[in-house]
Amino acid sequence: MNLSTSEQVLKALFEMLQSNKPAGVKLLRNDAYPERIPEAGLLILRDGDPGEPEVTLSPPSYLYEHRADVDLLVEAREAEVRDANFDTLKQAVGAAIASDRSLSGLCDYVEAEAPAPIDLALEGTQAIKAATITIKLIYTSSDPLA
Repeated sequence: MNLSTSEQVLKALFEMLQSNKPAGVKLLRNDAYPERIPEAGLLILRDGDPGEPEVTLSPPSYLYEHRADVDLLVEAREAEVRDANFDTLKQAVGAAIASDRSLSGLCDYVEAEAPAPIDLALEGTQAIKAATITIKLIYTSSDPLA
């Protein structure tokens, strides 16, 4: 079965993140937040929104600026450890994107937006630092469903 262009792009992004994530970090795709965050941290790729394409005719082509999200979560009692682990995850996502900004030719360009981290303190748990990095995937398809 052939995959749609958007699914090929998202699978390639997931594989790129997988191959560049630090040891011990768990990477999921479109999954619910687990009850426990691994000590090294957690990344969750969300498919996001392809948005409205720019359309050209003859032959038809659809240029997307697809906005996928990567949730980053780290958990630790000490703020210094939490901040360091978070920074390691953020840099790993950046390095993954910088390693191949075309996803082996599937995209015209891939870039990330800076995250806005938040600290969450839930009673009875260690503090969590979290953010979402939006990744813009710019690609062309011959059909919005293909």
